[in-house]
Amino acid sequence: MAKSTILTRIKDAWNVFSGRDPVKYHHNYYGVSSSYRPDRWLLSRGNERSIVTSVYNRISMDAAKLDIRHVRLDENGRYSEDMDSGLNECLKIEANIDQTARAFRQDIYLSMLDEGCIAIVPVDTNIDPDSPGTIDILTMRVGKILEWFPKEVRVEVYNDRTGKKEEVIVPKTTVGIVENPLYAVINEPNSVMQRLIRKLNLLDAIDEQSGSGKLDLIIQLPYVIKSEARRQQAEKRRKDIEDQLSGSKYGIAYTDGTEHITQLNRAVENNLMKQIEFLTSMLYSQLGINQEILDGSAKEETMLNYQNRTIEPIVSAVVDEMKRKFLTKTARSQHQSIEFFRDPLKDIPASQLAELSDKLTRNEIVSSNEVRQAIGMKPSKDPAADELRNKNLNKAVDDQTEPTEEIDVKEENSE
Repeated sequence: MAKSTILTRIKDAWNVFSGRDPVKYHHNYYGVSSSYRPDRWLLSRGNERSIVTSVYNRISMDAAKLDIRHVRLDENGRYSEDMDSGLNECLKIEANIDQTARAFRQDIYLSMLDEGCIAIVPVDTNIDPDSPGTIDILTMRVGKILEWFPKEVRVEVYNDRTGKKEEVIVPKTTVGIVENPLYAVINEPNSVMQRLIRKLNLLDAIDEQSGSGKLDLIIQLPYVIKSEARRQQAEKRRKDIEDQLSGSKYGIAYTDGTEHITQLNRAVENNLMKQIEFLTSMLYSQLGINQEILDGSAKEETMLNYQNRTIEPIVSAVVDEMKRKFLTKTARSQHQSIEFFRDPLKDIPASQLAELSDKLTRNEIVSSNEVRQAIGMKPSKDPAADELRNKNLNKAVDDQTEPTEEIDVKEENSE
């Protein structure tokens, strides 16, 4: 049996280099090719040249940590179970052939922060979205809104069949249109974020100019330049000094004793850095973040404020739009919903995790196996580990005594 198993392994073995059909994989046309990932959206408005990209990326990463699921609620509007649907597969496992569910969520948040308003486009569905009936979404992508109509929008979205970004006109009722809740702070033309971007780009331009290699010299000649002859003589003198500097190995030139040279490429004192620091501080306060959040040293109160003021509004905007557009009235009447979930144990330090776990299990909020799963341990096979019970109290012993039947004994009088 072992010998046949080894022979079967050798016979069916496949290697990516030597086990594939050369005709099948080397002579077929695969479509449009690209040296970079074509479905990835590039940041607009020069954001990729400034430090605001790190802020956008941090917010989108933290928002993508929250899971979004297609669920069923009970009669009281509480979470009951996950739905077995294509939409839930997109939200939990794979949104499309290029993106996992988490990468898709981060793409939504990053694009929304950059553009201000984006479209979540269902690409593949089981039936035509315009036709009546229950629609199940199979794949989804993030689209850029190019033009607005009364009941439609023109969207640029990546087509994985052609490998190109294409423009399509879709009804507003079939796509999720999500606007950044922080639009007034980030995306308005005169908002704090846009002013900061302009100041940072101006600072970059000044740095490039100062480091361009120019000397920026003013030569004071010993005569007054008023006539055309004197002007030509001064121009000849300027060109002579340029030729000396460019032709010299160490960039050395000589001048007349009566000539004076003034260098201008020194740092010019201005309040540009003070304005950038002021705008950065104002932006952080309006977004509910600070430097400690970006470098990972924020305290619990700071992180809670950041989660409630920044992350929660962004995720809620996406979830509410999905719930409104991707679930029909019939589905909502059947207690279907789209909800987001945050694991609070991921934000708890290890020093406080044991005490919190004890409180949660003692007050019968979570079971022992749920705590073990949250910290990455295998669930226990003990049935008591799945019970919502205070382990510090003795388990109540059920009364298992069976009731006895009364038997009437008739005494017979013997004669």
